[in-house]
Amino acid sequence: MDLPLLNAWLNGSSVALLIAGIAAIKAGRRDAHAWLMRVAFVTSAAFLASYLYYHFVVQPISGPTPFRREGWVKTAYYVMLITHVVLAIVNLPMVLRVLWLAHAERWPEHRRLAKVTFPIWLYVSVTG
Repeated sequence: MDLPLLNAWLNGSSVALLIAGIAAIKAGRRDAHAWLMRVAFVTSAAFLASYLYYHFVVQPISGPTPFRREGWVKTAYYVMLITHVVLAIVNLPMVLRVLWLAHAERWPEHRRLAKVTFPIWLYVSVTG
């Protein structure tokens, strides 16, 4: 199985689901929003599992893939990579909290935290 391709598909799906989810809630379609955000979480969780498997099982055998570009492209890549990793680490507990707040129907807290969590989750999915 081509895990990088699977990971790209999962991240792309997460992006589409997140955008559809925000559109649904802005249109007042709560049930659709809830379903889309749950599926976005599942695809993001599947990505994380696949990513960890690749990096802890496959990559030790196959070796790392070096980044061969130089100059501003390399700088831009590492800036994106560092921000992606830091925000991905920060994002996971935020997403779990937002989902729990929705489950508990604590809507004011859910909305407040979701406004911060959503753009981070979207950035992490796009840059994944």
